[in-house]
Amino acid sequence: MDITGNTVFIPGATSGIGLALALALRERGNTVIVGGRRTELLEKIAAEHPGVETVRIDTTDPGSIQTAAKDVLARFPSLNVLITMAGVMRVEDWHRPESFLESAEGIITTNVLGPIRLIAAFVEHFQTRPDATIMTVSSGLAFAPLKVTPSYNASKAAIHMLSESLRLQLADTSVRVVELEPPSVQTDLLPGQADNDHAMPLDEYVAEVMSIIETQPDVREIQVERVKFLRYGEARGDYDQVVATLNATDPHAN
Repeated sequence: MDITGNTVFIPGATSGIGLALALALRERGNTVIVGGRRTELLEKIAAEHPGVETVRIDTTDPGSIQTAAKDVLARFPSLNVLITMAGVMRVEDWHRPESFLESAEGIITTNVLGPIRLIAAFVEHFQTRPDATIMTVSSGLAFAPLKVTPSYNASKAAIHMLSESLRLQLADTSVRVVELEPPSVQTDLLPGQADNDHAMPLDEYVAEVMSIIETQPDVREIQVERVKFLRYGEARGDYDQVVATLNATDPHAN
């Protein structure tokens, strides 16, 4: 993926990593369209960041995805980058089904079906572009589990394998598949995470991501240094230690 000159659509970018990445990409000379459910947040972003475009989209709703895709493609026919940022993370207790089942179903709908439906809405258009990128968003927790977020972990593991598979299938097209693999970052993804000293500061995370995109335009997995502890535990042979350390240091696990 080139660092500049793209038209980028980022559903789920009204806060956190999504918004920070959208603004960083805009500063590098890309046309950026931010998608989200809440119109008041979209209006606030448009007012505070002139030049950032917005579109309302609910990635849990197939009809909303189709409507938003038609809108984006009509307004921005040069669209060549999709970043499937929208996602949710919740603490779950799997001792009793009544305490987790609804949450688990919602997480899978947002984190797995949402990206699948988004890709389905844009993949044909992307194959008409000379250079296009689908950026999925998994997590370090796709490779080492945080015990209190089982559905989230599973959803991100699914996104990792989906990314690997799509990269193989689309290898005969102009579409690249890139996987963004964040560690714990100081955002509001979980209560208290924005103040978690063990999480990576948001500005540092986005700066490192942008540096990787700039210096490694053909990278398949965008991994900041902090996530490699989780990503490669099994390959290093210290997976059990990684899992133990993760669950000892994350306050949500205790």
